[in-house]
Amino acid sequence: MFAYLVKRIFQSVIVMLAVALISFLLFAFVGDPVSNLVGQDTTIEQREIIREQLGLNDPFYIQFLNFIGHAVQGDFGQSWFWKKPVAELIASRLPVTLELVFVSALLAMGLGMLLGVLTAIHRYHWSARLLLTVSLVGVSLPTFLIGIGLIYLFSVILGWLPSFGRGKTMDLGLWETSLLSADGWAHIIMPAVTLSLFQMTLVLRLVRTEMLETLQTDFIKFARARGLGTRTVYYRHALRNTLVPVITIAGLNIGLLVAFSIITETVFQYPGVGLMFLKAVQLVDIPVMSAYLMLVALIFVAINFLVDVLYFAVDPRLRTQTS
Repeated sequence: MFAYLVKRIFQSVIVMLAVALISFLLFAFVGDPVSNLVGQDTTIEQREIIREQLGLNDPFYIQFLNFIGHAVQGDFGQSWFWKKPVAELIASRLPVTLELVFVSALLAMGLGMLLGVLTAIHRYHWSARLLLTVSLVGVSLPTFLIGIGLIYLFSVILGWLPSFGRGKTMDLGLWETSLLSADGWAHIIMPAVTLSLFQMTLVLRLVRTEMLETLQTDFIKFARARGLGTRTVYYRHALRNTLVPVITIAGLNIGLLVAFSIITETVFQYPGVGLMFLKAVQLVDIPVMSAYLMLVALIFVAINFLVDVLYFAVDPRLRTQTS
């Protein structure tokens, strides 16, 4: 297992270096950093001094190595628009997005697995068939359209929920959260449902398919023949053997939720890193765009690594193959 983990760490490092190269190339091919940092009245001599201070006159590989060295320390320079360190901007907005992703992941995985198991166990019941038909809406409709529909229904027509913003927050020291207030939950529920609906549908249909396949295997028939209870057969034996593909989807889900939060945060004007990234694209704020790209890649790589480790805890066959 140790050799396998070392191999996965090496692969993760290669992926991050490739993403770092793409992020670095944004600076080289999208505008001149000096022109974005200074005003029009800056002389050529002053511009040349700034270029020297920023290391823009160094060879390409030196600039790239310096970029990686600063990125490892969390230093992506200063935002061209907000005139603040990029790390400070991300640190102030990342908790907002992580809270939204956390609630969305709970909805997607919790309800998705529960409904997937129920539709597999009661697959011939009319309610299961209706649920599968309705679940196609989550796959077919784009995220922004779902969000607009929820705003129109629950904010405009019914007036139950606010249509934008984060709501009241509570300062916990290192973390300022909106999950400890009723107003915060009122603001997050619609964005979370919008963000999770597509992933929830995927989990539901995957769990149902895997569960139906597992229930037809010989060891489930043997468990029934031994006289084990229905709940034990379904939830202890059948469900456990469906978890490997579900863990894969769960890992990818979190990364996708972070990436797809751009659309949801824009629709609901939720002040997370996704909304900040979209604003940076509009303003061609390369340091913010570069940092966001590295952040999303790091989240994907870290989650995929954890998923690979969890495989060994869930599926003993993998431990046998790598031993």
